[in-house]
Amino acid sequence: MFAWCTDILLMFLYWLFCEKIIFGLLGNKIANKEWVWVLLGLPVLLYYPAMEILTNGQTVGKKLLGIRVITLEGGQASVSQYILRWLFRTVDFPIWIFPAIFTNALPWYCSILTFSGIGCVIISQKSQRIGDIIAGTIVIFTRSKTSWQDTVFTEVEAGYRPRYPQVMRLSDKDINSLKSIIGTVKKKNDHEIAFRIAERIKWKLSMHSDQDSLDFLETLLKDYNYYTSN
Repeated sequence: MFAWCTDILLMFLYWLFCEKIIFGLLGNKIANKEWVWVLLGLPVLLYYPAMEILTNGQTVGKKLLGIRVITLEGGQASVSQYILRWLFRTVDFPIWIFPAIFTNALPWYCSILTFSGIGCVIISQKSQRIGDIIAGTIVIFTRSKTSWQDTVFTEVEAGYRPRYPQVMRLSDKDINSLKSIIGTVKKKNDHEIAFRIAERIKWKLSMHSDQDSLDFLETLLKDYNYYTSN
Protein backbone atom coordinates (compact mmCIF):
# COMPACT_ATOMS: atom_id res chain seq x y z
CA MET A 1 0.00 0.00 0.00
CA PHE A 2 2.86 2.40 0.80
CA ALA A 3 4.42 1.61 -2.58
CA TRP A 4 1.09 2.33 -4.27
CA CYS A 5 0.74 5.65 -2.40
CA THR A 6 4.25 6.63 -3.49
CA ASP A 7 3.48 5.89 -7.13
CA ILE A 8 0.18 7.77 -6.96
CA LEU A 9 1.93 10.78 -5.40
CA LEU A 10 4.53 10.69 -8.16
CA MET A 11 1.85 10.66 -10.86
CA PHE A 12 -0.07 13.43 -9.09
CA LEU A 13 3.05 15.63 -9.00
CA TYR A 14 3.65 14.90 -12.67
CA TRP A 15 0.10 15.96 -13.48
CA LEU A 16 0.43 19.20 -11.48
CA PHE A 17 3.71 19.98 -13.21
CA CYS A 18 2.18 19.39 -16.66
CA GLU A 19 -0.83 21.52 -15.77
CA LYS A 20 1.38 24.42 -14.71
CA ILE A 21 3.51 24.13 -17.85
CA ILE A 22 0.54 23.83 -20.23
CA PHE A 23 -1.43 26.74 -18.80
CA GLY A 24 1.64 28.83 -18.08
CA LEU A 25 3.40 28.51 -21.43
CA LEU A 26 0.71 27.59 -23.94
CA GLY A 27 -2.28 29.43 -22.53
CA ASN A 28 -5.94 28.40 -22.20
CA LYS A 29 -6.51 28.06 -25.94
CA ILE A 30 -4.08 25.16 -26.31
CA ALA A 31 -4.60 23.80 -22.82
CA ASN A 32 -8.30 23.22 -23.45
CA LYS A 33 -7.60 20.92 -26.41
CA GLU A 34 -8.59 17.34 -25.58
CA TRP A 35 -5.67 15.80 -27.46
CA VAL A 36 -3.23 17.69 -25.21
CA TRP A 37 -4.60 16.04 -22.08
CA VAL A 38 -4.82 12.63 -23.75
CA LEU A 39 -1.14 12.91 -24.68
CA LEU A 40 -0.17 14.01 -21.17
CA GLY A 41 -2.28 11.25 -19.66
CA LEU A 42 -0.52 8.42 -21.47
CA PRO A 43 2.49 8.32 -19.07
CA VAL A 44 0.06 8.03 -16.15
CA LEU A 45 -2.01 5.34 -17.87
CA LEU A 46 1.02 3.28 -18.89
CA TYR A 47 3.13 3.99 -15.80
CA TYR A 48 2.75 0.59 -14.13
CA PRO A 49 3.35 -1.77 -17.08
CA ALA A 50 6.11 0.41 -18.55
CA MET A 51 8.03 0.71 -15.27
CA GLU A 52 7.69 -2.97 -14.37
CA ILE A 53 8.81 -4.09 -17.84
CA LEU A 54 11.77 -1.70 -17.99
CA THR A 55 12.97 -2.17 -14.39
CA ASN A 56 12.39 -5.90 -13.94
CA GLY A 57 9.20 -5.84 -11.87
CA GLN A 58 9.57 -2.59 -9.97
CA THR A 59 8.03 0.87 -9.96
CA VAL A 60 9.48 3.82 -8.06
CA GLY A 61 7.29 2.97 -5.08
CA LYS A 62 8.20 -0.72 -5.18
CA LYS A 63 11.90 0.10 -5.38
CA LEU A 64 11.72 2.41 -2.36
CA LEU A 65 9.83 -0.22 -0.37
CA GLY A 66 12.12 -3.03 -1.50
CA ILE A 67 9.53 -5.17 -3.28
CA ARG A 68 9.44 -6.68 -6.77
CA VAL A 69 7.08 -8.61 -9.06
CA ILE A 70 8.30 -12.09 -10.03
CA THR A 71 6.75 -15.31 -11.34
CA LEU A 72 5.41 -18.00 -9.02
CA GLU A 73 8.46 -20.11 -9.91
CA GLY A 74 10.82 -17.38 -8.75
CA GLY A 75 11.94 -16.04 -12.13
CA GLN A 76 11.57 -12.81 -14.05
CA ALA A 77 8.02 -12.15 -15.24
CA SER A 78 7.35 -11.87 -18.95
CA VAL A 79 6.02 -8.79 -20.73
CA SER A 80 2.64 -10.48 -21.15
CA GLN A 81 2.46 -11.20 -17.41
CA TYR A 82 3.19 -7.55 -16.53
CA ILE A 83 0.52 -6.38 -18.97
CA LEU A 84 -2.01 -8.94 -17.74
CA ARG A 85 -1.65 -7.96 -14.07
CA TRP A 86 -1.92 -4.29 -15.12
CA LEU A 87 -5.13 -4.90 -17.07
CA PHE A 88 -6.72 -6.52 -14.02
CA ARG A 89 -5.72 -3.57 -11.83
CA THR A 90 -9.04 -2.05 -12.92
CA VAL A 91 -10.79 -5.06 -11.38
CA ASP A 92 -8.76 -4.98 -8.17
CA PHE A 93 -8.95 -1.22 -7.61
CA PRO A 94 -11.65 0.30 -9.87
CA ILE A 95 -12.43 3.13 -7.48
CA TRP A 96 -8.91 4.47 -8.09
CA ILE A 97 -8.96 3.95 -11.85
CA PHE A 98 -12.39 4.94 -13.16
CA PRO A 99 -13.38 8.58 -13.53
CA ALA A 100 -15.23 10.24 -10.69
CA ILE A 101 -18.45 10.39 -12.73
CA PHE A 102 -18.47 6.63 -13.18
CA THR A 103 -17.67 6.08 -9.50
CA ASN A 104 -20.54 8.32 -8.41
CA ALA A 105 -22.90 6.56 -10.78
CA LEU A 106 -22.09 3.09 -9.52
CA PRO A 107 -20.71 3.47 -5.98
CA TRP A 108 -21.77 0.03 -4.77
CA TYR A 109 -20.23 -1.72 -7.78
CA CYS A 110 -16.89 0.06 -7.33
CA SER A 111 -16.86 -0.47 -3.56
CA ILE A 112 -17.55 -4.19 -3.87
CA LEU A 113 -14.81 -4.70 -6.45
CA THR A 114 -12.35 -2.58 -4.47
CA PHE A 115 -12.87 -4.62 -1.34
CA SER A 116 -12.75 -7.84 -3.35
CA GLY A 117 -9.28 -6.86 -4.59
CA ILE A 118 -8.03 -6.03 -1.10
CA GLY A 119 -9.78 -9.09 0.32
CA CYS A 120 -8.08 -11.31 -2.22
CA VAL A 121 -4.67 -10.07 -1.03
CA ILE A 122 -5.64 -10.79 2.58
CA ILE A 123 -7.07 -14.29 2.13
CA SER A 124 -4.91 -15.68 -0.68
CA GLN A 125 -2.08 -17.98 0.41
CA LYS A 126 0.64 -15.92 -1.30
CA SER A 127 -0.98 -12.50 -0.69
CA GLN A 128 -1.85 -12.12 -4.37
CA ARG A 129 -4.37 -9.72 -5.80
CA ILE A 130 -6.66 -10.92 -8.60
CA GLY A 131 -4.32 -9.65 -11.31
CA ASP A 132 -1.40 -11.58 -9.80
CA ILE A 133 -3.38 -14.80 -9.58
CA ILE A 134 -4.43 -14.58 -13.23
CA ALA A 135 -0.96 -13.54 -14.44
CA GLY A 136 0.85 -16.13 -12.31
CA THR A 137 2.93 -13.57 -10.43
CA ILE A 138 3.66 -12.61 -6.82
CA VAL A 139 5.19 -9.60 -5.09
CA ILE A 140 8.21 -10.35 -2.89
CA PHE A 141 10.48 -8.41 -0.54
CA THR A 142 13.92 -8.04 -2.09
CA ARG A 143 15.35 -7.08 1.29
CA SER A 144 14.34 -10.31 2.99
CA LYS A 145 16.88 -12.61 4.63
CA THR A 146 16.60 -15.06 1.76
CA SER A 147 19.90 -15.25 -0.04
CA TRP A 148 20.21 -14.23 -3.68
CA GLN A 149 21.63 -17.71 -4.24
CA ASP A 150 18.33 -19.24 -3.10
CA THR A 151 16.54 -18.06 -6.26
CA VAL A 152 16.91 -19.01 -9.92
CA PHE A 153 19.05 -15.91 -10.39
CA THR A 154 22.79 -16.39 -10.70
CA GLU A 155 25.30 -13.60 -11.12
CA VAL A 156 26.86 -13.57 -14.57
CA GLU A 157 30.24 -11.90 -14.99
CA ALA A 158 30.69 -8.98 -17.38
CA GLY A 159 31.50 -10.02 -20.93
CA TYR A 160 30.02 -13.48 -20.44
CA ARG A 161 29.21 -15.33 -23.68
CA PRO A 162 26.43 -17.94 -23.53
CA ARG A 163 26.90 -21.31 -25.20
CA TYR A 164 23.48 -22.96 -25.13
CA PRO A 165 20.52 -20.88 -26.40
CA GLN A 166 18.42 -24.07 -26.15
CA VAL A 167 18.25 -23.46 -22.40
CA MET A 168 15.41 -20.98 -22.99
CA ARG A 169 13.17 -23.95 -23.76
CA LEU A 170 13.33 -24.77 -20.05
CA SER A 171 10.91 -23.15 -17.62
CA ASP A 172 11.72 -21.17 -14.47
CA LYS A 173 10.63 -24.22 -12.51
CA ASP A 174 13.12 -26.41 -14.41
CA ILE A 175 15.93 -23.93 -13.75
CA ASN A 176 14.99 -23.70 -10.08
CA SER A 177 15.24 -27.49 -9.83
CA LEU A 178 18.52 -27.42 -11.74
CA LYS A 179 20.06 -24.98 -9.28
CA SER A 180 18.95 -27.14 -6.38
CA ILE A 181 20.50 -30.20 -8.03
CA ILE A 182 23.80 -28.40 -8.59
CA GLY A 183 23.88 -27.50 -4.90
CA THR A 184 23.22 -31.13 -3.93
CA VAL A 185 25.95 -32.42 -6.26
CA LYS A 186 28.51 -30.03 -4.77
CA LYS A 187 27.46 -30.77 -1.21
CA LYS A 188 27.51 -34.57 -1.56
CA ASN A 189 30.16 -34.71 -4.28
CA ASP A 190 27.81 -37.04 -6.16
CA HIS A 191 28.77 -36.61 -9.81
CA GLU A 192 26.59 -39.55 -10.82
CA ILE A 193 23.51 -37.39 -10.27
CA ALA A 194 25.08 -34.61 -12.34
CA PHE A 195 25.78 -37.04 -15.17
CA ARG A 196 22.23 -38.43 -15.21
CA ILE A 197 20.62 -35.00 -15.13
CA ALA A 198 22.98 -33.64 -17.79
CA GLU A 199 22.22 -36.54 -20.12
CA ARG A 200 18.50 -36.15 -19.59
CA ILE A 201 18.64 -32.43 -20.42
CA LYS A 202 20.75 -33.09 -23.53
CA TRP A 203 18.23 -35.66 -24.70
CA LYS A 204 15.25 -33.38 -23.95
CA LEU A 205 16.77 -30.38 -25.74
CA SER A 206 18.42 -32.42 -28.52
CA MET A 207 21.84 -30.92 -27.85
CA HIS A 208 25.46 -32.00 -27.40
CA SER A 209 28.27 -30.75 -25.17
CA ASP A 210 31.92 -31.60 -24.58
CA GLN A 211 31.82 -30.16 -21.06
CA ASP A 212 31.99 -32.13 -17.83
CA SER A 213 28.47 -32.87 -16.51
CA LEU A 214 28.66 -30.44 -13.58
CA ASP A 215 30.27 -27.71 -15.70
CA PHE A 216 27.55 -28.25 -18.30
CA LEU A 217 24.78 -27.78 -15.72
CA GLU A 218 26.40 -24.65 -14.30
CA THR A 219 26.81 -23.23 -17.81
CA LEU A 220 23.12 -23.84 -18.49
CA LEU A 221 22.26 -21.91 -15.33
CA LYS A 222 24.47 -18.98 -16.33
CA ASP A 223 23.15 -18.99 -19.89
CA TYR A 224 19.57 -18.86 -18.66
CA ASN A 225 20.32 -15.87 -16.45
CA TYR A 226 22.19 -14.17 -19.28
CA TYR A 227 19.29 -14.52 -21.73
CA THR A 228 16.61 -13.49 -19.21
CA SER A 229 18.49 -10.36 -18.13
CA ASN A 230 19.43 -9.10 -21.61
